[in-house]
Amino acid sequence: MIKTILFDVDGVMLSEERYFDASALTVWEMLNSPQYLGLSAETFTPAPAEPQIRSVREQVFARDEVLNFIKSRGINSNWDMVFLAFSYQLIRLVEQLKPALGDEAVQMLAQQIDRPQVAQLQAWAKAHAADFHIDYAAFTADFAKGNAQKAEMLVYLNQIAKERCGVDTEMFSRSSQLWQLCQETFQEWYLGDDRVADSIGRPTRQPGKKGFLTDEIPIVPPAEMIDLFRTLKEKGYTLGIGTGRPTIETHVPLSELGILEWFDPNRVVTASHVLEVEGEFPQYAPMSKPHPISYVKGLLGLDTPNSEAVKFPLPIENGDEVLIVGDSLADFLAARSIGCKFAATLTGLSGQEARAKFEEVQADYIFDDVRGLLTIL
Repeated sequence: MIKTILFDVDGVMLSEERYFDASALTVWEMLNSPQYLGLSAETFTPAPAEPQIRSVREQVFARDEVLNFIKSRGINSNWDMVFLAFSYQLIRLVEQLKPALGDEAVQMLAQQIDRPQVAQLQAWAKAHAADFHIDYAAFTADFAKGNAQKAEMLVYLNQIAKERCGVDTEMFSRSSQLWQLCQETFQEWYLGDDRVADSIGRPTRQPGKKGFLTDEIPIVPPAEMIDLFRTLKEKGYTLGIGTGRPTIETHVPLSELGILEWFDPNRVVTASHVLEVEGEFPQYAPMSKPHPISYVKGLLGLDTPNSEAVKFPLPIENGDEVLIVGDSLADFLAARSIGCKFAATLTGLSGQEARAKFEEVQADYIFDDVRGLLTIL
C-alpha cells in the first residue's frame, strides 16, 4: 500500500520548455557574444523577443534533434546539456585552428578553460578561423558513434577531442572550470539580473536578462493541481519532491502557483541539496538523476544526515509503500534503484511518444498527466 509519493517537477508539474529555452540561449551567448567566443557577426542581445528565442532554440538544438538525443542518453540536467553543446563546438573550433596554430591551439584542450582561455580562443578565431561554421546538428552524429550514457557523455567529449584534434585530455568533466562557467551562465538566463546573485554569488556578467522564473508554464491548470495535492494530503499520503532544479527555481514558481504548501518541507529535495551531498562525498559525484539520492533524501527527509542517505541500503524493504512520479527514463531508473513503484507522466519533452518506451521498461503506471494518480489511489 502506497504511503509516500515523491514527484519530479519538470515534465510533471511545470513544462520543461523554459529550461530548454534558457539552455539554448546560454549556448548561443557563449558561442556568439563578444564576452565569450564571439563567433558570429550577428548582433547579440541579452533580451531577445519571443520570436528570436524560438529561432535560437531551433538552431542550437537542431529542431530539438540534439535535445532529444541528449535526453535519450539519460542526461537530465540543463547544466550538462549546455556544457555538452558548447564544448562540442569549442572542440570543432580548435580543430579548425590547428593548421594555423598547431600545438598552441590543441593544448588549450588539455588545460582548464575559463574566461581568459575563452578570450584567447576568440582572438585566435578572429585571426585564423573567420570562416568557422557552427554546425549544431553535427553533435548528434559524433556522439552517436559511441555508447556513452548519462554522466559518461560529458567524459566522452575527451574522446571526441582526441579524434578531432589529436590531443590527450581529461579536461572535459563535470568538475571542470568550463562546466562551472556554463552552469553560471545558464543561471543568469534562467534567473535573470534580479535573482542570479543569490544563486551564483555575483551579478550578471552581461546585464539585461529578465529571467524565466516568473514565466513558468504549468502543465495542468494550477487549480486542478492544487485539488490533486490537497486530495492526496487529505487521504493521508506523505508528499515530497525530488527535482533537478536548484532550490530557488523550485520554491519560487511552485509557491506562486500555490502548489508548494501541499508538500512536506522536509521532503522537498532540489539540485542544491544534491550538490551539497556531492561536496561532502565527491567520490560519488555526479549524483544527479538517474542517481537516486534526490529521491532517497526525499524519502528519509532533509534532516537525515547526508552520510546516512548515501549509505542507505537499496533496494528498500518496503518498496510497495513508495511511489515516484516522473516523466523521464532518468526518474524511472532512480525508482528502480530504490526498489519502489514508478508512475510515468506523458507530459515531458517526448509527450505521448514516450508511452512505448515506458511500456518497454515496464513502468508500473503510465498516465497522460499527473491527474491520473487519482485513478489508482
